[in-house]
Amino acid sequence: MDQLTTFVTNNWILVGALIVILILLINSFIGGRLRGYASTSPSEAVKMINREDALVLDVREDTEYQEGHIINAMHLPLSQLNDQMKKLEKHKEKPIIVACRSGQRSGQACTTLKKAGFDNVYNLGGGILAWKNANLPLVNQKQSK
Repeated sequence: MDQLTTFVTNNWILVGALIVILILLINSFIGGRLRGYASTSPSEAVKMINREDALVLDVREDTEYQEGHIINAMHLPLSQLNDQMKKLEKHKEKPIIVACRSGQRSGQACTTLKKAGFDNVYNLGGGILAWKNANLPLVNQKQSK
């Protein structure tokens, strides 16, 4: 026990960093579930879209969305989500997969949706970047017209 105490006092920066990393890892694995929504991978999202008619909600800004988005995704920037919640009411019973560039803004949107009474909400883990890395198709504004 004395050796552990000595190690911790001599290496308090390393021990502190280890604790922070462990907290972040635990939060990434169970944080979404504690907040009331789950994370989903791109392949799981495709299954939900095909089998359960899931809605993909893209919360990126207009320019990001125009560069490329998931086919048939509803575009509603995070900054407008609270004001335009009524657009989502008709989809309340469906699974909703929320996507952004990397998964951070979509996490915020998932929290907002859960507070508004949407029960079946999923965060696209890794966002559109993960979708691209999985070699799944995106359409840009020119293609979708």
